[in-house]
This record gives sequence, C-alpha cells and structure tokens, in this order.
Amino acid sequence: MAINLELPKKFNAHIDQARQAGLQVFRPISRKYDSAEHEYPVELDTLAALYDGLAEAGQAGAGAAGGRGDEGKKRPEGYNANGGNMQSIINSMEASYGDVGLMLSIPYQGLGNAAIAAVATDEQLEAFGKVWAAMAITEPSFGSDSAAVTATATLDGDEYVLNGEKIFVTAGSRATHIVVWASVDKSLGRAAIKSFVVPREHPGVTVARLEEKLGIRASDTAVIVFDNCRIPKANLLGSPEVDVKKGFGGVMQTFDNTRPMVAAMAVGVARASLEELRAVLEKAGLTIDYDRPASDQPAAVAEFIRLESDWEAAYLMTLRAAWMADNKMPNSLEASMSKAKAGRTGTDVTNKAVELAGTVGYSERSLLEKWARDSKILDIFEGTQQIQQLIIARRVLGKSSSELK
Repeated sequence: MAINLELPKKFNAHIDQARQAGLQVFRPISRKYDSAEHEYPVELDTLAALYDGLAEAGQAGAGAAGGRGDEGKKRPEGYNANGGNMQSIINSMEASYGDVGLMLSIPYQGLGNAAIAAVATDEQLEAFGKVWAAMAITEPSFGSDSAAVTATATLDGDEYVLNGEKIFVTAGSRATHIVVWASVDKSLGRAAIKSFVVPREHPGVTVARLEEKLGIRASDTAVIVFDNCRIPKANLLGSPEVDVKKGFGGVMQTFDNTRPMVAAMAVGVARASLEELRAVLEKAGLTIDYDRPASDQPAAVAEFIRLESDWEAAYLMTLRAAWMADNKMPNSLEASMSKAKAGRTGTDVTNKAVELAGTVGYSERSLLEKWARDSKILDIFEGTQQIQQLIIARRVLGKSSSELK
C-alpha cells in the first residue's frame, strides 16, 4: 500500500481551525504564561469547549478515541485511510506552531488520552474517553527505561492498591485523571507492568510539588505520590492477564501513539522558528533563492535551506507514522524514527534560528529564544534521542532488548 503524501481536503477546515487557534489564541498569551509559570491559562477553557463540541459531532481528531473511531468499518482492498491518528497529528502540529506549552495544557487533550486510546477496551473507552488524562511513567529511580517501573498495584478483592512516586507528570496538577504505570507482580518482570486510570482528586493521591522548568513553562509538570490508593479493578487498562511471552508489548503500544504526537509538536515549533527566521533574514536584505546552489549563496541563507530540508524530512516521517496507524499497520519502528528525527531537528532548527537572528533571536523581542527553550523537552520526553536510536537499531537488526542494550 502506498502512502498518499497529499493531505485529504476533508482536513482543510481542521488544519485552518488549529492554525487560527495557534496564531490568535496561543501566540498573544505565549509570553504571558511563559513568565507566569504554574498559572492556569484560563483562555484555554473556551478552546477546550470548542474541541469537545467538534468531537461530539465527530469532526475533531483530538481526544482519547484517536484513530479508533472507524475501527470496525469494512474497507475495500487497497483502501488508503487518513483518519483520527493523522488528524490528531495535524492538530498537534498546528497548535504547537502557536505554542507547545499551551498545546500541552489544553483540557482533555493530555498524553494520557493517547495512552487510553492505545490499550483501553471498548467499554473502557466509553468510560474514560472524555476525561482529561495525564500520563505518569517516570520515577525518581529511572528516566527513559520504562521497564524499570517500581510503582506497584496489588489486587485486593475488587480493587487495586497503588503505591509509588511519579515525577515529570505533564499536566499532572490540572488533569482530572492520571494514567499510572505500575507492576502487578514484580516477580514476573516487565510483562507485569500495566497502566491504570486514577482520578487525580482521590484518596491516596497527592500532588507533592510542581517543577520549575527550562521550557514549556505554560504547562504544569508535577511530582505525584500514590500512597495506598485504592481504585476499582475496571480501571486497569486493557487485559489484566500477565502474558510473559508478549512481555512489555501491550503497555508499550502507548508510545506508538504518543511518539508521533511529540514528533508533531517538534515539527510545529520548528516551522514557527523557520518562518520567523525567514522574516529576519529577508528584513536584513538576504534573499532565499531555491534556484541557486547553497554554496553560491550567503552562509546564513545556505544554513536556512539546510534547516528547511531537515524539517521537511521530519514532517514527512511524522505523517508516515500516523498514516500507518490509521491503516492498522505496525508502526513501532516508524514512531521511534519520527520521534528521533523530529526531536533532533526541532532543537537544531530552533537553536540555529536564535544564532542566525543574532540579538533579535537571543532577546525577548521575538519568540525565537522561547521556542528554543520549549523544543528541548521534545527531544527528551516520550523517550530520549538515545532510547529512540536503540529501539530503531533493535527493529532494524531484529534484536531483542536483552540482545542489544
């Protein structure tokens, strides 16, 4: 099946809507909430209500359902779908073009929602599909090695009892629910790690503190402690069975959804920086001429062309990962490739834009320095550059995690 790189016309209205939200809602308040870290962006409530209304009408590619809306439909042979996953990617890209910190703060659009879409049963999707869910994976004892989870979930009658501490939880103090990764049986290793939906305002759940950060300062990042937190058995996402042969695969499906979304965020921020840099260069009297070789143009222009071509590659790889998900094709390799490429490109583009724009880029006269700060986390969370390269190498070489560390 061949991918069609031209986005369908049915997406045009959504793309325009997300772009207008980025430019007219996010950009005007971008600096305000960057400076006022931890202050809730109340302007986003109206936007959230709009998204919710569109989702109810089946017109938004956002929320927990993701690309599952057409799961049961029969398709003719050779059918080429661009569905919920692609739409979510485009929405993330355009919103992050406005401000990625504010994008991560939109109510009911949390990373935990993508986790719910990845592993929830249809009944659970019905129950949790309209919550605002943060995702809690990282702990004080580990960063990107998600299999090192030490939080526990012990079955006690009809409830699980959760204990553990989670750090760097995006939207952790604002979301209504938290998707928590915990082990149901440590003796069975990584196969016993499951994800649970936990209400934030619940006995045994404490938001211990909020982090001060380099970038995405509009978004809250929390430390959350679970102390004998009791939740119903039904809140375990997917199957409660521990399949040692399947290993970590079930819960790792989450990353196949979230990594392309993070890649899309990096693509959006990078595009914003490129457009601003182009304006700065042209104002300085430099013309970007695509008909002349880069070696025959001013150094700043040649560098801009290099950055733009790198961006194009990241953009296309991100679309491919989403398109594969919409067409029910395994995309674990492509999800990691898009995240690795876009994460690295995002930091490269935004930092180079600061450098090439000189005093304009380094000062607060433009948003270039902010975008450079914001982009760094996109190369780190949902798996660092090194982790993505390790996953890609395992997939390409056919090696297991124990064979290639």
